[in-house]
Amino acid sequence: MYRSMEHGDTARVVAPRDATEHRLGTVTDVGYATPHTTYARRYTLRFPTGDERTYPADHVVWRTRDDDRAALEAAFTTACVALRDACRIAHDFDDDLSSGTASLLRRLVDLARLRLRLTLDPANPAWPHTTDNQTGDEQ
Repeated sequence: MYRSMEHGDTARVVAPRDATEHRLGTVTDVGYATPHTTYARRYTLRFPTGDERTYPADHVVWRTRDDDRAALEAAFTTACVALRDACRIAHDFDDDLSSGTASLLRRLVDLARLRLRLTLDPANPAWPHTTDNQTGDEQ
C-alpha cells in the first residue's frame, strides 16, 4: 500500500546500495510534481550518519521502528534456522567447525533474547512453526 510521506516521517530506501542506505532515514524535504498537488516526485532523507540524500518517490517507502523490529525478528529467525542446520551438518564434518557454529548459534539466541525479548528455540524440532496461509493449519 502506498502512503504519501510528510516532513518528519521515517522511511527506508527500497534497494539500498551502501551501508548508509540500509539505515532508517527521516524525511527532511518533499518535492511535489506541481505546487498544488499532493503527488510527491522525490523525497530527501536524513540518515543517522548525518548524510542527506534525495531519491525518486518510488525508491523510498514509509517505515517505522516497529517495522524495523518485525524485520529484525524475521532476520534473526532466518539466521537461527540457517545456523541450526549448519550446526547439524558441521557436527559430522569437523569438530572445530561444529563447536564454532554451535557457539555462534548460542550467541545469536542469547542476543535475540536479551535485546529483542525474542525466544528462538533451535533445539525444538518443531521450531520455527510454519502456518499454511490458506487454512491456518500448522505444517
